[in-house]
Amino acid sequence: MWPSESERAPEDQAAGLRLGGYSGTGPRPPPKVIAVASGKGGVGKTTVSVNLSTAIAQTGRKTLLLDGDMGLANVDVLLGLTPAWNLSHVLEGRCSLEDTLLEGPAGLMVVPAASGKKNMAELTPAENAGIVRAFSELRREIDVLIVDTAAGIADSVTTLSAASQEVVVVVTNDPASITDAYALIKVLSRDHGVQRIQVLANQVANLGEAREIYAGLERVSERFLDVTLAFVGAVPYDDWLKTAVRRQKPVVELYPGSPSALAFQAIARRIEAWVPPTAARGHLEFFVERLLQQPQGVAA
Repeated sequence: MWPSESERAPEDQAAGLRLGGYSGTGPRPPPKVIAVASGKGGVGKTTVSVNLSTAIAQTGRKTLLLDGDMGLANVDVLLGLTPAWNLSHVLEGRCSLEDTLLEGPAGLMVVPAASGKKNMAELTPAENAGIVRAFSELRREIDVLIVDTAAGIADSVTTLSAASQEVVVVVTNDPASITDAYALIKVLSRDHGVQRIQVLANQVANLGEAREIYAGLERVSERFLDVTLAFVGAVPYDDWLKTAVRRQKPVVELYPGSPSALAFQAIARRIEAWVPPTAARGHLEFFVERLLQQPQGVAA
């Protein structure tokens, strides 16, 4: 059984202020940056990114979705958008990052990437770092940035994930998915200093199945890795979601009362309770200039 509305995490009345409720006085708080990753392809990671970012945008947060799957991008396809410019053009110097912005549902802003370009799938570490730094040039008001990474452990995945404040790893109840999710968690924690990972179980039959997936990952991670895992939630297998994908619309927009849409909405509410950073961490990260402008010792 899925939890009823009353059984879900309670609404935090101060969450909106912490996440993005801006009073208009003083420096605007830096955006909360969340990378959505997976060890294995085909687990619904991009569908999660699209629906989660749309659900957050529906709450009134100024939300930006970055398609970080540089060579096999499909965020624009899932949203039925037709970009004139994308990240490949930015790297070629043909346009600015601002020029690539598309408007999606609920005011969601989207930065598309290229599809079928081998050179984009094989960016150097310096080029991946350049993409992270380019976001500091955006003058848009942004409360939340969702980064849809590629699947696996390529440099683009680890760079974008380590530059984010939170990493959500999407996993299904499939042995290969679970094994590859653990491999990704291991690389991020051991080689890139990511100390906390959020786990999202996708395409599950019930909450018990989701909890079992998470418990298995947590056991092996606690034994072999110096990383903290947290269970952010689960999305059920849902025919309404499959229909929404075929119609190139987020299920949270097209069928807001469906089981999967309700799950995305619940996860979005949990994300609201995550406390945003108050200072830079001393390494490559998104919007580092805005973090450096934060008053010391004052929460956003």
